[in-house]
Amino acid sequence: MSVILYGLAATIVTMMAIGFYVAKKVKGDSINYIVAGRGLILPLAAATLMAQSLDSNATLGNTDLAAGFGFWAGAALPVGLALCLFLTGLFFAKPMNRLNLTTLPDFYRRKYGRTAEIVASVIMSVAYAFLLAGNLVAGGYLFQIFVGTSFQLGVFIIAGLVLAYTVAGGLFSVAYTDVIQAGIAFVGSIALIVYITANYGLTIPSGMGPTNLGQLTDPSQGAYINLATIVALGLGDIVAIDFMERVFAADSPETAQKACFIGAAGTLVIGVPFSVVALSANPILASLGVEAGNQAVLYTLLQNAIPPWLAALVLAGIVAASFSTSDGAILGTSAVIARNIGNIRVDEESTASPATAADGGVDGGFFGSESDKLLTVTRLMSVPITLLGVFLAIRVSATGMLLVLAFDIMLAGAFVPLVMGLYWSDIATTPAALGSMVAGSATRLVLFVLVPTTYAYENTLLYIPNDIFTAAFDGLPTFIAAAVGLVSFLVIAYVTKDDYPIYSVEKQSNPNIVAGGEED
Repeated sequence: MSVILYGLAATIVTMMAIGFYVAKKVKGDSINYIVAGRGLILPLAAATLMAQSLDSNATLGNTDLAAGFGFWAGAALPVGLALCLFLTGLFFAKPMNRLNLTTLPDFYRRKYGRTAEIVASVIMSVAYAFLLAGNLVAGGYLFQIFVGTSFQLGVFIIAGLVLAYTVAGGLFSVAYTDVIQAGIAFVGSIALIVYITANYGLTIPSGMGPTNLGQLTDPSQGAYINLATIVALGLGDIVAIDFMERVFAADSPETAQKACFIGAAGTLVIGVPFSVVALSANPILASLGVEAGNQAVLYTLLQNAIPPWLAALVLAGIVAASFSTSDGAILGTSAVIARNIGNIRVDEESTASPATAADGGVDGGFFGSESDKLLTVTRLMSVPITLLGVFLAIRVSATGMLLVLAFDIMLAGAFVPLVMGLYWSDIATTPAALGSMVAGSATRLVLFVLVPTTYAYENTLLYIPNDIFTAAFDGLPTFIAAAVGLVSFLVIAYVTKDDYPIYSVEKQSNPNIVAGGEED
């Protein structure tokens, strides 16, 4: 246990040291803080995109689901996230990087107007509260099991540490620490599957392996849930605020695209081995006379069946992953609230160039007079965002469910207007976007409170008992809500296409322009 504690301590100290060291690159500039001066080179851009998809939500959710329900129940997480990165590289990375955006809701502002910007911001902020919570849950359990704190105290510790260096360095801190996280995760996942194979052998329970495609075709084997997971992550993550933040931060459209493809490959290479290991976890633990109980199966396996040095390596990857997505969620949500809901703008034409932003310098202080207003407010908003994540983490302690629910909400409410605004701009009207966002997200939230389970987890957050929707309906709300959003957009667009002007995001070079030509 001392080896594990030393390993965790070394990881945390390293992450904090790097996060604070690179904070000097911010130099009081909100564009440096939010999108790293738009100057991330390929290794940094690829590492930070990969780390965003390999968070502790996905790792623990992956192993718990695979061990309990079969390979595809767990592997759906890395497969869905890799699919998102691949599709983004094909269709979205280049055009979105060229738009010179600071936050994702900026797109909705330029294309659909101020009201759409606010609605999209609210949808994304709610979704990201769940995403942040899921990562804090994983960190809380890790501290409880391996450090000896209570779960609640562990959540507060992780949240406080991440908040500290996120407030200091923004996306610079996120990107540079993500390089460490991705490296640790890669080595740890490969070493884990090699050790398990060599010492215990891979045991695949009947009907639970990767060749049992009934998990993707038969509803009685969880096909609805597994397919919904892949779709929610594969499409919903495209409109993730921290994910697109990383795309915007790449130093060129080509870098953004290549980083997505590298991230997709890395996500599969690191994520799928955890699904394979999880299939053998229960037989291994049974042979050792150990029961996982309510504890995460990966934690139980590391605690009882893995040598301390390897356990320390894998746990270092998990705690680094918890830091990675948590800091991105805090930063992205805070920036959206300050910039897109609070309507705080800066003169982005005068910001430092990417080359200058990467050189370093002295920040004007966390809240000093040399920091621009958007930077100051974004940093201040990090505190309530983190506290909300802590509250949800303690209230709903389910990692995999929180991860997919977050992207489910964004798929239902924000994906269709983004795709239509980019590729079918001539029919993309403001009423269509607003109708789609409201109808899709409202449908998903209504079904959430009416269905007793969400991705096989009991709904303990907010469930209204009824005789209409049962657990067999689980998974279908993902498709229904997305379909409602799409149909709403198309119907309203057809009705309003002749009565409302169509605005082009590409033709608006000034980032502060609202759809319609008005400037703040």
